[in-house]
Amino acid sequence: MDYKEIANLISSAEKKTPVKVHIKGSIDKRIPKDVLVFDGNDSVVLIGDYKHIEKILKRNKSKIQYYHIENNCRNSAIPLLDLKKINSRIEPGAVIRDKVKIGRNCIIMMGAVINIGAEIGDQSMVDMNAVIGARAVVRKRVHIGAGAVIAGVLEPPSARPVVIGDDVLIGANAVILEGVEIGRRSVVAAGAVVTENVKPNSVVAGVPAKLIKKIDSKTISKTQILKELRKL
Repeated sequence: MDYKEIANLISSAEKKTPVKVHIKGSIDKRIPKDVLVFDGNDSVVLIGDYKHIEKILKRNKSKIQYYHIENNCRNSAIPLLDLKKINSRIEPGAVIRDKVKIGRNCIIMMGAVINIGAEIGDQSMVDMNAVIGARAVVRKRVHIGAGAVIAGVLEPPSARPVVIGDDVLIGANAVILEGVEIGRRSVVAAGAVVTENVKPNSVVAGVPAKLIKKIDSKTISKTQILKELRKL
């Protein structure tokens, strides 16, 4: 997706505050069509936008003994990605917004955040608490280390997205800034801040990151991905 598509999608989307409400008591039958109702003997569960459910709660105040509201966002424009048909391993606690593309046999670990328009290629791994920003492109067999940040580009609209080439390893807590391209089979050391493009088969480290050597057999042996982890 380009920035215009994303901007138009967010600006035109209906802003919602989805909630789940557990009610002890009863309610009347005047329920908007986009509110789900699970009615028990003396309890009700409502799922929908709070602007509709709030009216139901006020209208049925005398029939309700008490209620509990589950809520995790406010005026959200973009829902989370529907994960049921994604052919990858996605662990609990990962936050993935709609319009994200995830390839086959990927691993998305706990706490990872992937923003709208990002692309994750086949067999890539996004480790714990890593952040993949809007429109970032992560190609095949990439390892994004824990706590790493791949910058997103929604603003300014002129910025180019980050592109991470095939077979790249990004170390823990590394930061890849807007518009940077990391060439295939490169390694970014832990904690590095990459401000410029990295050529293929390079090892970079430091703040800002600098070339320290070219990939050799020793580096390859230390940065291999485990195919066994990517089997479903």
